[in-house]
Amino acid sequence: MPGPGRPDRLVRLAVVTAPHGVRGAFRLRCFTEQPENVAAYGPVCDERGHELFALEVLHRVPGGVVARAPGIADRDAALALKGRGLYVPRARLPEPGPEEFYLEDLLGLEAVEPSGRRLGRVVALHDHGAGEILEIETEAGELLDLPFTRAVVPEIDLEAGRLVIVRPSEVVAERAA
Repeated sequence: MPGPGRPDRLVRLAVVTAPHGVRGAFRLRCFTEQPENVAAYGPVCDERGHELFALEVLHRVPGGVVARAPGIADRDAALALKGRGLYVPRARLPEPGPEEFYLEDLLGLEAVEPSGRRLGRVVALHDHGAGEILEIETEAGELLDLPFTRAVVPEIDLEAGRLVIVRPSEVVAERAA
Protein backbone atom coordinates (compact mmCIF):
# COMPACT_ATOMS: atom_id res chain seq x y z
CA MET A 1 0.00 0.00 0.00
CA PRO A 2 1.43 3.41 -0.91
CA GLY A 3 2.39 5.49 2.10
CA PRO A 4 0.75 8.65 3.45
CA GLY A 5 0.84 11.57 1.07
CA ARG A 6 2.19 9.45 -1.83
CA PRO A 7 1.14 10.77 -5.26
CA ASP A 8 0.28 7.27 -6.49
CA ARG A 9 -2.35 6.74 -3.78
CA LEU A 10 -5.94 6.97 -5.00
CA VAL A 11 -8.30 9.41 -3.33
CA ARG A 12 -12.04 8.76 -3.41
CA LEU A 13 -13.86 11.84 -4.69
CA ALA A 14 -17.41 10.50 -4.82
CA VAL A 15 -19.70 7.51 -4.82
CA VAL A 16 -22.56 6.94 -7.26
CA THR A 17 -25.78 6.83 -5.25
CA ALA A 18 -28.57 6.50 -7.83
CA PRO A 19 -29.60 7.06 -11.44
CA HIS A 20 -31.22 10.42 -12.18
CA GLY A 21 -33.79 10.43 -14.96
CA VAL A 22 -33.78 8.12 -17.98
CA ARG A 23 -30.89 9.48 -20.09
CA GLY A 24 -27.93 8.12 -18.12
CA ALA A 25 -27.41 10.86 -15.56
CA PHE A 26 -26.57 9.78 -12.01
CA ARG A 27 -26.36 11.26 -8.53
CA LEU A 28 -23.02 11.48 -6.76
CA ARG A 29 -22.34 11.83 -3.06
CA CYS A 30 -19.23 14.00 -3.19
CA PHE A 31 -16.31 14.12 -0.77
CA THR A 32 -14.78 17.24 -2.29
CA GLU A 33 -14.96 20.53 -0.39
CA GLN A 34 -17.30 21.93 -3.06
CA PRO A 35 -19.41 19.11 -4.60
CA GLU A 36 -19.31 20.60 -8.10
CA ASN A 37 -15.48 20.33 -8.08
CA VAL A 38 -15.75 16.54 -8.39
CA ALA A 39 -15.16 16.84 -12.15
CA ALA A 40 -12.23 19.27 -11.88
CA TYR A 41 -9.47 16.66 -11.43
CA GLY A 42 -9.74 14.80 -14.71
CA PRO A 43 -11.09 11.35 -15.53
CA VAL A 44 -12.08 9.20 -12.57
CA CYS A 45 -11.04 5.62 -12.02
CA ASP A 46 -12.16 2.66 -9.93
CA GLU A 47 -10.46 1.54 -6.69
CA ARG A 48 -7.89 -0.45 -8.70
CA GLY A 49 -6.86 2.56 -10.77
CA HIS A 50 -8.63 1.54 -13.99
CA GLU A 51 -9.81 4.68 -15.75
CA LEU A 52 -13.58 4.85 -16.08
CA PHE A 53 -14.63 8.17 -17.60
CA ALA A 54 -14.61 11.95 -17.35
CA LEU A 55 -17.47 13.48 -15.40
CA GLU A 56 -19.70 16.34 -16.45
CA VAL A 57 -21.53 17.98 -13.57
CA LEU A 58 -25.06 18.96 -14.52
CA HIS A 59 -26.25 20.57 -11.29
CA ARG A 60 -25.98 20.48 -7.53
CA VAL A 61 -28.41 18.54 -5.34
CA PRO A 62 -28.51 18.10 -1.55
CA GLY A 63 -25.47 16.03 -0.56
CA GLY A 64 -23.80 16.12 -3.96
CA VAL A 65 -24.36 16.62 -7.66
CA VAL A 66 -26.04 15.12 -10.69
CA ALA A 67 -23.50 14.17 -13.35
CA ARG A 68 -23.17 12.29 -16.60
CA ALA A 69 -20.36 10.53 -18.39
CA PRO A 70 -19.62 9.32 -21.91
CA GLY A 71 -20.95 5.84 -22.57
CA ILE A 72 -23.61 6.03 -19.83
CA ALA A 73 -26.64 6.67 -22.03
CA ASP A 74 -29.65 5.28 -20.17
CA ARG A 75 -31.09 4.63 -16.73
CA ASP A 76 -29.96 0.97 -16.69
CA ALA A 77 -26.33 1.95 -17.37
CA ALA A 78 -26.50 4.58 -14.62
CA LEU A 79 -28.09 2.08 -12.22
CA ALA A 80 -25.20 -0.34 -12.88
CA LEU A 81 -22.86 2.28 -11.38
CA LYS A 82 -24.76 2.52 -8.09
CA GLY A 83 -22.42 2.12 -5.12
CA ARG A 84 -19.26 2.53 -7.19
CA GLY A 85 -16.55 4.74 -5.74
CA LEU A 86 -14.90 7.23 -8.07
CA TYR A 87 -11.21 7.98 -7.48
CA VAL A 88 -8.33 10.02 -8.86
CA PRO A 89 -4.60 9.75 -8.18
CA ARG A 90 -3.62 11.99 -5.29
CA ALA A 91 -1.06 13.75 -7.51
CA ARG A 92 -3.95 15.45 -9.35
CA LEU A 93 -5.26 17.09 -6.19
CA PRO A 94 -3.96 20.32 -4.68
CA GLU A 95 -1.63 19.99 -1.72
CA PRO A 96 -3.55 20.43 1.52
CA GLY A 97 -2.88 23.53 3.56
CA PRO A 98 -1.54 23.68 7.09
CA GLU A 99 -3.62 21.56 9.49
CA GLU A 100 -5.32 19.91 6.47
CA PHE A 101 -4.98 16.44 5.00
CA TYR A 102 -6.77 13.96 2.81
CA LEU A 103 -8.45 11.14 4.72
CA GLU A 104 -6.54 8.65 2.56
CA ASP A 105 -3.31 10.12 4.00
CA LEU A 106 -4.24 8.53 7.33
CA LEU A 107 -4.19 4.97 5.98
CA GLY A 108 -1.17 3.09 7.29
CA LEU A 109 -0.38 5.57 10.06
CA GLU A 110 0.67 4.18 13.41
CA ALA A 111 -1.93 4.74 16.15
CA VAL A 112 -0.56 5.48 19.62
CA GLU A 113 -2.06 6.45 22.96
CA PRO A 114 -1.04 9.77 24.58
CA SER A 115 1.46 7.80 26.71
CA GLY A 116 3.16 6.62 23.51
CA ARG A 117 1.89 3.04 23.84
CA ARG A 118 1.30 1.60 20.36
CA LEU A 119 -2.28 0.58 19.58
CA GLY A 120 -1.84 -0.53 15.97
CA ARG A 121 -2.26 0.88 12.45
CA VAL A 122 -5.01 2.75 10.65
CA VAL A 123 -6.42 0.31 8.10
CA ALA A 124 -9.60 2.07 6.95
CA LEU A 125 -11.89 5.06 7.27
CA HIS A 126 -15.63 4.64 6.91
CA ASP A 127 -18.41 7.16 6.57
CA HIS A 128 -21.90 5.74 6.90
CA GLY A 129 -23.53 9.15 7.09
CA ALA A 130 -23.12 9.98 10.78
CA GLY A 131 -19.45 10.95 10.65
CA GLU A 132 -16.19 9.23 9.84
CA ILE A 133 -15.12 6.08 11.67
CA LEU A 134 -11.43 5.30 12.02
CA GLU A 135 -10.63 1.58 11.87
CA ILE A 136 -7.45 0.48 13.62
CA GLU A 137 -5.96 -2.98 13.50
CA THR A 138 -4.48 -3.61 16.95
CA GLU A 139 -1.27 -5.45 17.75
CA ALA A 140 -3.41 -8.51 18.56
CA GLY A 141 -5.08 -8.37 15.13
CA GLU A 142 -8.41 -7.06 16.43
CA LEU A 143 -10.24 -4.27 14.66
CA LEU A 144 -11.05 -1.22 16.74
CA ASP A 145 -13.59 1.28 15.34
CA LEU A 146 -13.38 4.79 16.77
CA PRO A 147 -15.16 8.01 15.91
CA PHE A 148 -12.88 10.28 13.92
CA THR A 149 -13.26 13.40 16.05
CA ARG A 150 -10.75 15.86 17.47
CA ALA A 151 -11.51 14.51 20.98
CA VAL A 152 -10.57 10.96 19.99
CA VAL A 153 -7.79 11.93 17.54
CA PRO A 154 -6.27 15.11 18.99
CA GLU A 155 -2.98 14.88 17.07
CA ILE A 156 -2.08 13.82 13.53
CA ASP A 157 1.58 13.89 12.51
CA LEU A 158 1.86 12.85 8.86
CA GLU A 159 5.61 13.48 8.80
CA ALA A 160 6.18 11.08 11.71
CA GLY A 161 3.61 8.63 10.30
CA ARG A 162 1.46 8.51 13.43
CA LEU A 163 -1.66 9.79 15.12
CA VAL A 164 -2.61 9.97 18.79
CA ILE A 165 -5.74 8.19 19.99
CA VAL A 166 -7.63 9.05 23.18
CA ARG A 167 -10.06 6.18 23.47
CA PRO A 168 -13.61 7.00 24.59
CA SER A 169 -14.46 5.48 27.98
CA GLU A 170 -17.03 3.10 26.49
CA VAL A 171 -14.37 1.59 24.21
CA VAL A 172 -11.97 1.21 27.14
CA ALA A 173 -14.70 -0.40 29.31
CA GLU A 174 -15.72 -2.78 26.50
CA ARG A 175 -12.15 -3.96 25.93
CA ALA A 176 -11.59 -4.48 29.68
CA ALA A 177 -14.62 -6.80 29.94
